[in-house]
Amino acid sequence: MALDQSFVGRTYPPTDPYEVGREKIREFAEAIGDPNPAYTDTEAAKALGHSDVIAPPTFVFAITFKAAGQVIEDPQLGLDYSRVVHGDQKFAYTRPVRSGDRLSVTSTIEAIKTMAGNDIIDIRGEVHDEAGEHVVTAFTKLVARAAKEA
Repeated sequence: MALDQSFVGRTYPPTDPYEVGREKIREFAEAIGDPNPAYTDTEAAKALGHSDVIAPPTFVFAITFKAAGQVIEDPQLGLDYSRVVHGDQKFAYTRPVRSGDRLSVTSTIEAIKTMAGNDIIDIRGEVHDEAGEHVVTAFTKLVARAAKEA
């Protein structure tokens, strides 16, 4: 059954703030194999004009995808998560994520399409810091594969 088009434009409440820590940034950089010293060395980051270490660009996926959970788990939407695959991910930055940031995400359903029986949902996650300043926008595309015919 196709997802309800009336959900396009629906915005969910902002998440509780996520505090970005140096250790989380370091662990993430190590996990993705990126040796950029701006991710692990405060002095290297400061030499580049940052106040503290910065996070790799994909670091925010963890918090934006968690925020998208509000959409995914909305019982009124009726998305069958057991059939969902991650279709695409893009980020549009205003500034890098820094250690010490307290970030909140507001998720909005941008589009819902049905193609070949698959439901495709686009979610925009607006990430703001504690002062309300925009940091990054995450664009997530999820595909709920068509159910197999019995």
